[in-house]
Amino acid sequence: MAQNIVGGIKYEEEFILNSRGLKLFTCKWVPVNQEPKALIFICHGYAMECSISMKDTGIRLAKAGFAVHGIDYEGHGKSAGLHGYIPSFNDLVEDCSNHFTSICERKENKRKQRFLLGESMGGAVVLILHRKKPNYWDGAVLVAPMCKIADDMKPPAVVVNLLTFLCKVIPTWKIIPTQDIIDIAIKEPQRREEVRSNAYCYKGKPRLKTGNELLKVSLDIEQNLQQVNLPFMIVHGGDDKVTDPAISKLLFESASSTDKTFKLYSGMWHALTSGEPLENINIVFSDIIDWLDERAAFGNSRLEREQKGEYDTFPVIQQEKKTILKPGLTAGYL
Repeated sequence: MAQNIVGGIKYEEEFILNSRGLKLFTCKWVPVNQEPKALIFICHGYAMECSISMKDTGIRLAKAGFAVHGIDYEGHGKSAGLHGYIPSFNDLVEDCSNHFTSICERKENKRKQRFLLGESMGGAVVLILHRKKPNYWDGAVLVAPMCKIADDMKPPAVVVNLLTFLCKVIPTWKIIPTQDIIDIAIKEPQRREEVRSNAYCYKGKPRLKTGNELLKVSLDIEQNLQQVNLPFMIVHGGDDKVTDPAISKLLFESASSTDKTFKLYSGMWHALTSGEPLENINIVFSDIIDWLDERAAFGNSRLEREQKGEYDTFPVIQQEKKTILKPGLTAGYL
């Protein structure tokens, strides 16, 4: 296990084996001089990774007092697997669920709140993680989530049908026609070059099976937005050309959660936490950290329900059928 301490933040890296025998890269940022307020599990976007492209996110949240844990998906970053290849989105989510749950269930973490943070495709990962365990997570931050592939990014229907057939025959081929996402996702030219020079970021065309998996999961999420019932915050750029801010607004309106917030930032692009001018990034993180701090300050209502369940199962079942809005927390739209 590699680790270092800089500026009061301890950073650690470790490789783990998933259920399919693949070696996956994991990392974490934790504050050194205080007990973490809560746990945050970050889910990176398609073709990206955690330790470099989400380093600033990890450091900012750790400096705010949170323990931040990340994992590179199969075929992404420093993890094993064919680069840029997602043979099964369900397996990808299962890997995240197993790793994140193993951290939550450690003795020192059992009483801590658990928050998810997903960017772009990572937002889809977060929503599926929530669906797998509806009462396990205490909240989620969705950064330009992939609830639907933007219409101008999606191939025509005839092409989709052809690719769906071909992915059964040549699943790893890189022939899906798409725009250069880096050019339309990242506003700052210097940041674009950093991503292009990052060998752990996949920059080829989407592989056939990968594209098919992303299309299927985006359609699935779009059709089940009402199933989202945990506290969540969505942040989305008004000029995002990769994921559709209108679908984020639809998620906000359709979700059954009573504690939900949607912030739309006029003029910002897709990469809100890394690809904007610094003053914009600071605004986004200020809003995210304020939201997390508010909920962390109210204590662990999930833990209270779980402890009551140890003595009396029936009242907990009744309680979980409704969402209770804590005093002072309201649904908001900006």
